Amino acid sequence: MKEFDRVTGAIGETQAEQYLKKNKYKILARNYKNILGEIDIVAKQKDTIIFVEVKKRETYRFGRPSEAVDEFKQHKLRKVALYYLKQFNQMDSPCRFDVIEIVGDNLNHIENAF
Repeated sequence: MKEFDRVTGAIGETQAEQYLKKNKYKILARNYKNILGEIDIVAKQKDTIIFVEVKKRETYRFGRPSEAVDEFKQHKLRKVALYYLKQFNQMDSPCRFDVIEIVGDNLNHIENAF
């Protein structure tokens, strides 16, 4: 991955984290990694654990950022999330998958994205 992409991704994750905190989500982890992959943000709202994928772009030139969360990526995120739930003994907790897409300064939070 290019350095620019890493920096843009980190900036997007910070923007998403600030947005979630402002909206009363508790951040449980950022860049959670295990042997299966990584989830950008793990948050909690009331009793629900939310696995958040963040996509940031400068323009819509290549489509909506959320379109990059294809079936393959969704499958991978589900496996990483299951590992997280097992690791932290949260298998009985309700959970969902959200996508936060950011284009320029516009943030769009897609709840229950998949």
